[in-house]
Amino acid sequence: MRMWLRVGVLAGLLAFTAAAVDWKALKPQGYVSDFAQVIDANSRQQLENYAAAVERATGVQMALVTIPSLQGEPVEDVANTIFRAWGVGKKGKDEGILLLLAIGERRSRLEVGYGLEPILPDGFAGGILRAMRPALRQGRYGEALYAAAETIGNTVAESKHVSLNAQLPRRTTSDGGGEFPIGWLFFGGILLLILLSRRRPRGYGGYSGSGGDGGLWTGMVLGNVLTRGSWGSRGSGGFGGFDSGDSFGGFGGGDSGGGGASSDW
Repeated sequence: MRMWLRVGVLAGLLAFTAAAVDWKALKPQGYVSDFAQVIDANSRQQLENYAAAVERATGVQMALVTIPSLQGEPVEDVANTIFRAWGVGKKGKDEGILLLLAIGERRSRLEVGYGLEPILPDGFAGGILRAMRPALRQGRYGEALYAAAETIGNTVAESKHVSLNAQLPRRTTSDGGGEFPIGWLFFGGILLLILLSRRRPRGYGGYSGSGGDGGLWTGMVLGNVLTRGSWGSRGSGGFGGFDSGDSFGGFGGGDSGGGGASSDW
């Protein structure tokens, strides 16, 4: 009996310790603070650069945050505490955005600073969170944040009558000029693969995928086609549009009164 009592007391203390998280002690890692470690490096860099472009063009600061768990606290309280502790947005203008993902509870919160509430009302914020659900349910956290950040950035830029010099990369191809259509590139590669596979190098009685030059060239061509056909062919990882020289200079003392929306996935 005493052993079970001790176990119960210990479990209670651990639960209390876990619940008593000091969210104010968290320090921003940049525009993107991935405490849950669910965003791949390439996506994170693209988001950092996009948020920097939005701040340069509009003055609005975006904080994109993931945490492993809410530790039993409401997502609204956690988001507002982090927002105010970091001071997202510039002091006096309060034009800041904090998008929080709590991975363990599958909860999301878009916290909007005082100065942006007329531009991003609660209903609009809720629509952004709902649009993120399909990607979040599949664990595509970077993609979900791409879409949300782009919607926010474009809406703010339009309201301020400014133009963003760069936009988030998309998973779609050009519909006219500029880039060679990926579909034609793929089917052309398949056709070339078939032709190469039928060629027999001299000195061989039949085709060998591991020994002949035909097998080598076939593998190289197919690998190149599949690599290019996945995300496009511009730049590292298939993304383009941003210079990696952008850097985070810290938030500016903005405030929020709890405006925004919450959701789950």
